[in-house]
Order: sequence, then C-alpha cells, then structure tokens
Amino acid sequence: MIDREHRLPIKRQAELLSISRGTVYYHREPLSEADLALMRRLDELHLEHPFAGSRMLRDLLRREGVEVGRQHVATLMRKMGIEAIYRKPNTSRRHPAHPVYPYLLRGLAIERANQVRAMDITYIPMACGFVYLVAVMDWHSRKVLAHRVSITMEADFCVEALQEAVARYGVPEIMNTDQGSQFTGAEFIDELKSNGIAISMDGRGQWRDNVFVERLWKSVKYEEVYLKAYETVSAARAGIAGYIDFYNARRPHRAHLGQTPDGVYSASLPAVSAAA
Repeated sequence: MIDREHRLPIKRQAELLSISRGTVYYHREPLSEADLALMRRLDELHLEHPFAGSRMLRDLLRREGVEVGRQHVATLMRKMGIEAIYRKPNTSRRHPAHPVYPYLLRGLAIERANQVRAMDITYIPMACGFVYLVAVMDWHSRKVLAHRVSITMEADFCVEALQEAVARYGVPEIMNTDQGSQFTGAEFIDELKSNGIAISMDGRGQWRDNVFVERLWKSVKYEEVYLKAYETVSAARAGIAGYIDFYNARRPHRAHLGQTPDGVYSASLPAVSAAA
C-alpha cells in the first residue's frame, strides 16, 4: 500500500492510509515459536497475577514444566511492555528527560461523560507474532472512544487515537495515563496542551490509578484475543474493532447494573451540557 518511489512523502501516505509512520519503517526481528508461546503464557499469567515479577513468573512457569531463566523472562516482559505492579522505585519505563505530571483523580467525584478519559497500551498475541493495542476510555461510562493497533511501541499510534477521540467526542477535562514514554513525550503532551486538557499521570507502580483500563484489557483478551489466533495484523485490527463495537453497544457492564457503556455515555450527556 505504501509506494516508496512515489513523489508523495511516506509520512503523508501513512496519514492518508490512517496508519502509523513507525509501522512503515519498522522491521521486527523474528522471534522463535517457543518465545512466542512463552510470551502468550506470560501475558495470561500477568493478567491472573499482576503483582508477579520476573522471579515469580519464572517459578510459575517452572511449576508448569517450562524451564526458563529469570533473565529471559525479564527480557520478554520488556518486549511485551508488562511489569509487576507493586510499589517500587523507578517502576515505570518513562524517559528520564520527559516531565511527569501529578495524579489529579484522587478524591475526585467522576460523575459525567467527558470529565475524565484514560489511555493505556497492552500486548496482543497472534498466531505468529504480536501487536500492541492502545485505547482511549471515558472513565465515567467505560466507553472506548478510540483505539489503534500497532506493530511498534512508538508514540504515533497513541497520538492518533487521542486525536480521533477528540474529533469524534470532543475535548475532556482531564486525560489520565501512566508514565510510559509514549505518554510523556513532547508529541503526546503537546496534543493535550493544544486542546486545553489537564494532564494526570498514575503514581509509579500504581496500576489501580488506571484500573478501569486494566479491566478492559482483561475483557478484550479473555473474550476475544485468547479465543482467536489472528493470522495477520489486519485480522487483529478487524477482530479487536469488532469486539470493541460489541463491548460498547451490546455487552452488559456489571458496574452499570447491566447497562452498556454506550447507554451510560449517552445518558450522561445532558449532565455534560449542564456542567458547561
């Protein structure tokens, strides 16, 4: 789809195709089938035991008959973008030169749509290989406002998802993220500032600060991703998009007494108008 000989710059071609520029340039080193299978199991164990670090995950794998060293587990965890959630120094893989903003949600009553949004990234296994998924969620309704699937962890696909959510649903008061470099870099921060969005970031190692997105990942993986072995990136994009449509419009949400995120989001819009 990208013509490297065309007079139109590759950046512009990527924009017209709605794909990340990093996706065009990136060439992933292939992983062995054994490592891909191990990463899939690590992903499952991380969802079940998010407090487990590389030592505990190694021991859990050994109890299942998988002989693997701690350093190899740690290497795969870095590649997947996962880590233990307990409090410890320097737990977030942020860029040391990037600014970190305070957490603004502690004690805040979140009562309407578009008051607070949250973003996060997760690892998605495929039949051969893997991709990353970023989502923008409305905190009050749990509605997924935008998402992107990418083969890299570059910031481009996060910025694109943020821009889509603003274009389709307007500007929120606050955006909450973790301290990952994708969310602390200039491109992402400038996009928030240009729209007048207050910036909130989780405390280091405090996954509960963004717990609703973590719950979304569990639903996406157990109800969609783990049931299917995507053969291609396009299949992953289509499958995840279909699931998110179902999640928003048809899946009853326990926290909303069986209402859907779409229903709760729409019902709170009068409150948004009244607050404006």
